Amino acid sequence: MEASENAQALKNGYQRLEEELPIFEDLEGAARGVMRLQDVYSLSVKGLAKGKFQRVSNAPLPDVYNPSQDFSLSADDCFHIGKVAYDMEDYYHSILWLEEAVSLFRVSYGSWNTEDEGSLEDALDHLAFSYFKAGNISHALSLSQEFLHYDPSNKRMVRNVLKYEKLLLVNPESGEEGGSLQRPNVTQLETRDIYEKLCQTLGSQPSQYQQQHLYCSYETNGTPFLMLQPLKREIVHQQPHIALYHDFVSDAEAERIKELAAPRLQRSVVASGEKQQKADYRISKSAWLKDTLDPAIVALDRRVAALTGLNTQPPYAEYLQVVNYGLGGHYEPHFDHATSRKSPLYRMKSGNRIATLMVYLSLVEAGGSTAFIYANLSIPAVKNAALFWWNLRRNGDGDDDTLHAGCPVLAGDKWVANKWFHEHGQEFRRPCGTSPED
Repeated sequence: MEASENAQALKNGYQRLEEELPIFEDLEGAARGVMRLQDVYSLSVKGLAKGKFQRVSNAPLPDVYNPSQDFSLSADDCFHIGKVAYDMEDYYHSILWLEEAVSLFRVSYGSWNTEDEGSLEDALDHLAFSYFKAGNISHALSLSQEFLHYDPSNKRMVRNVLKYEKLLLVNPESGEEGGSLQRPNVTQLETRDIYEKLCQTLGSQPSQYQQQHLYCSYETNGTPFLMLQPLKREIVHQQPHIALYHDFVSDAEAERIKELAAPRLQRSVVASGEKQQKADYRISKSAWLKDTLDPAIVALDRRVAALTGLNTQPPYAEYLQVVNYGLGGHYEPHFDHATSRKSPLYRMKSGNRIATLMVYLSLVEAGGSTAFIYANLSIPAVKNAALFWWNLRRNGDGDDDTLHAGCPVLAGDKWVANKWFHEHGQEFRRPCGTSPED
């Protein structure tokens, strides 16, 4: 009876804790996040396994990021990452991670770790099939034979060995190295190379500050509200016009906004035709905060109006969207404005998004910069600063040069607050130009 009561108490305690424990989707998401960092920042798998952020290069390059403490990955960790890639039929990544897992499992073979769910045999099994799918039959055979050394009675692997040997007899050339595997472009991103190159700069653009048309200034915008505390404006790009306003919010305001958003956070969605849905090219959580929710939001809204000169009231502007990007969180190149009349943005019946104001609410340890693809510009996340740009030209056409991305967070986490303004209600605040081309 005592044992039964103890078991029930343990079960009840676990059920209370279970809601806060990660589920398989979290594990899978973490593995994809690590592979995303590996790809975007061109990181070495062997280095990542050791807790180092080293670039893949023949030349000796400095590490992308140097953490205060190294957290190495176990053989089982590497196996899980490789297994996630394997299940997606992504053999480019599965081979890299399973090779590392096999290497680590070989070193620790015979010492049992209670936390390990995988084993050397599991890693060899998956790695052999990955090489087979990649066209390297001889290496698949070699790994399968090694597997049988540890588990000689495995009938499935015996059949695989016979199959590989037969294939090599029929076509000896198939035993040679298969063609180099291409990294999959899951989201079919056309600007992937430019995007990744900009992310790898980590927001460092020293040459930009040597150009005369880029400058810093104090701005009041002719508003009495800003007379005693003008805005600290830095012009970071002219076409498209992008301005960074330093110290736009205080530390206390940033913390209050994050505090208000935290319990409301949900997985971010993107527009897909007339619907909204989750997507791999945007990994983050977001929350919408009404203008009247808290005095901090009211004060921020007033300051936003003074900065932009635009109408910030719904439906002429959207509620404040607060976004949290965790490790590997990102948003691939996209436009803030709608490129189709079917977009959900038009449900507000106030036109397209004319402008964007993005406030950085946190200091990101590494990564997380904002990359403007066609402007060839990467801007680091400057805590408490606000980034402003126009999405539409004065004639109402979308500005293609505003294609931008949120680079993956390499270390720490990233909080931003977005304020989007719509065309209607701004007619006399940002009037048309004298030329239809403006």
